[in-house]
Formats: sequence, structure tokens, C-alpha cells
Amino acid sequence: MNSVEAKKILETALICAPQPLAVREMRALFDDALGADTIKALLEQLQEDWALRGVELVQVASGWRMQSRAQMRRYLDRLVPEKPARYSRATLETLAIIAHRQPVTRGDIEDIRGVTVNSLTIKQLEDRGWVEVVGHRETAGRPALLATTAQFLDDLGLRSLGDLPALPDDAAADATAGDLLQDVLQPAAQADEVGEDADDRAGCDDE
Repeated sequence: MNSVEAKKILETALICAPQPLAVREMRALFDDALGADTIKALLEQLQEDWALRGVELVQVASGWRMQSRAQMRRYLDRLVPEKPARYSRATLETLAIIAHRQPVTRGDIEDIRGVTVNSLTIKQLEDRGWVEVVGHRETAGRPALLATTAQFLDDLGLRSLGDLPALPDDAAADATAGDLLQDVLQPAAQADEVGEDADDRAGCDDE
């Protein structure tokens, strides 16, 4: 099979796939007749082929996918007038802390944010598929350890946690959760810009 035909097969599979495709899955398209290096080289060629179009081929945590370019979003949004899901400041702050400090417990998050974390906030992130329990800390009560998922990286268009914007060295001690929200997660999460929660403005707990 020549490279032109192989690229056509890969292109079709990527356009039709409902989720990112891993290289091992794409090898199955050819009964493993093409190696991983060959598949990756063809994917790079496809990226160049689509370089000037409104759709691009990108690699995320779970594999490769076709997606619209960021500059096309304002046009596509006209097809779906419903507003995107709104996430509170507390929710995005919590997610930012988990992303940068994982694995963390609810108590760790509360120490950083300075307020009690509402259990519904954690549940919302779990239901969204962005956060999961990966173990338990061997301390009193064995609190759950929380970490982000591959779905979180996919939704943000990232290959790995290393692609998250770096924080200052003193972020753990000095950066506010609002800084984490603004610099890391709010644009990527595609949430509407929202102000501080009323509870946070009053200096109260999330509960």
C-alpha cells in the first residue's frame, strides 16, 4: 500500500472517529502491516495537508483527533446558540489546584484555598470526567486522593500535564486560587467568565 492510500485511510478514520485514536488503534486499520513510526510520519504529513484549513489534526492525551481551529469557534457557535456550561470560580479553582498539585486530598485543596470545599464541587468535576479518585492517603480517615483524567487533558487539547502553563515557584504559598483560574483553566474549560462566588466574596466556606 502506498503512502497516499494509507493517508486517505487514516484521514477517513480520524474524521469519522467519535473520540481520539491511539496509534495502536490506527495500526489495526492496516492489520499491523504499518509500524508505529510509519503511522506517526503519515500523521505528521496529514497535519501539513490540513495546515491551511479550518480543521486541524492534533495530538492529545488519548491519541489523535481532528478538531476545528480556535479561530473558527465564533462561527461554529452560531450553529449552537446555547451557552456553554458555566463553572463557578470555586469549581475552576478546585480543578486548577488538583491539576497542578495532584494527587491531592480535599483537605489539601482546603488548605490552599482557605475555605471548605463543597462536596458537590468535587462531584461535579467527577461527573464531568475531569477528576477521579486514584487512591487513599495512609493517614487518619484514609482521605481520597484526587487526580485529573485523560478526558481532562483531551478536553483542554493537551498531550500531558507537562503542557499545562507553568506556575511560579512560589505558587503553592503565594498564588491565589483566582490566579490559577485565570491563567490556567478558564479559557481552556470554555466556561463563561464569572465573578467570585458570593460565599467567597464574604470570606465564607463553599458549603
